[in-house]
Parts: sequence; C-alpha cells; structure tokens
Amino acid sequence: MTDQSATPVETVPPTGSSRLGAEALGTFWLVLGGCGTAIFAGDQVGNLGVALAFGLTVLTGAYALGHVSGAHFNPAITVGLAAAGRFAWKDVPAYVVAQVVGATVAGAALLAIANGKDGFDATNNFALNGYGDHSPGGYELWSVIIAEVLLTAMFLYVIIGVTSKRATPAFAGMTIGLALTLIHLISIPISNTSVNPARSLGVAWFGGGDALGQVWVFILAPAVGAIIAGITHALITGERD
Repeated sequence: MTDQSATPVETVPPTGSSRLGAEALGTFWLVLGGCGTAIFAGDQVGNLGVALAFGLTVLTGAYALGHVSGAHFNPAITVGLAAAGRFAWKDVPAYVVAQVVGATVAGAALLAIANGKDGFDATNNFALNGYGDHSPGGYELWSVIIAEVLLTAMFLYVIIGVTSKRATPAFAGMTIGLALTLIHLISIPISNTSVNPARSLGVAWFGGGDALGQVWVFILAPAVGAIIAGITHALITGERD
C-alpha cells in the first residue's frame, strides 16, 4: 500500500475568472439557502430557523470558497473591504456584478420551484425586503435605514477583525456565520434583513413593482454602513494590516 499522505498536492492559484465564479456561486448559495428557507419553511422554522439558514450558508460558503475569492458574497462587504484597504478598488465592479448574477440566478431558481405550488404569489411570499407596509413589523423607512446601516457596519467590523493577521483564521468562517445569524435575529422583524444588496436584488426582480420600488434602500443603506466601518475600523481599534 502506498503512503498517500506523502503524495504532494498541486495548488493552483485562483485566476480572475475563478474568483468571480466563486463569488457568483457563493452568493447563489446564500440566496438559495437563506431566502429558500424563508420562502418554503419560514412558517415551520420561524425567524430563528431563517436566521440560522443565512448564517449557515455564509459559514459553509466561506470554508468552501474563501480560499478562492475571499468569500464576500455581498457587494456591501466588497465595497467596505475596499474602503478599509483590504481589497483593490479596481476589482470591486467585477465582484459586484458576479454577486448580483449569482443572487439573480438563485432568485429565478426559487421562483421556478415555488411556482410548483398552486396559488403561490411571489408578491407576498418571496423573502422580500421592505419598509412601511412591506416591513414584517410595520417599521418606517427611517427605522429600516438605521438598522441596515448599523448592522452592516457591525458585520464588517466583525469580518475585518476575524480576518486580520493577528486573528485565528480557522474560526473566521464560523464567527462570520454566527454574526450574520445574530443580525437576522435582530432585523427580520424590521426589514426581513438585507445587509446585502445582492440578496435583496436577487429576489426583488421577481417580487413585483413594490419590491423594486423599495430596493434602493437595501442597496444604499448597506453600502453606507460598510463604508463607514471600512473607514473607521482602524481608527477605532488601532489595528492596521
């Protein structure tokens, strides 16, 4: 019997296209798993189950794809990391496009599955983000903006902290996944939780005019929160990689 442990494994550095493919795949998984749980099993698992589903998609995606692309899966995170000097601004547009494409394909797949049930209406049951009458708890626009900015900023603070050179990299994916779970527990009643423009757009395309009319909040507010965190993290913590 040969000693397989002695066989060297060739590691191929990720190319630009493989990084974009990983981002699209990871964002697809996030929307499929998180929004899919909300759409098909939300009544059974409740807000806790939906929050865990989103956290688990990020956790598993980070460990599966993080070594290829960094596992952003979220345009706000990409922009925030660039603002923090952790990611090249020149690569931001391609990452954002890949993430939105992955989320949109997942949204289309969810719609195809959901249409297999008689009477399904994407307008009322498609994990859409919203404010006012479209907020699960009836929260107004200003409440939703505050929540989305603040929670996205905190998410990025966590991500920057656990991926720093002095942190323990083995626990980064777990920590980020748990942070996203906590964020959903806080804000599902407020806005159905975005903190991710791609996640919001991925289902808003199929949710009707009201969803698309309000989606600007879930593009702008997470981006603002991420940029704030990216700019201020080093100022607050004194940590610079």
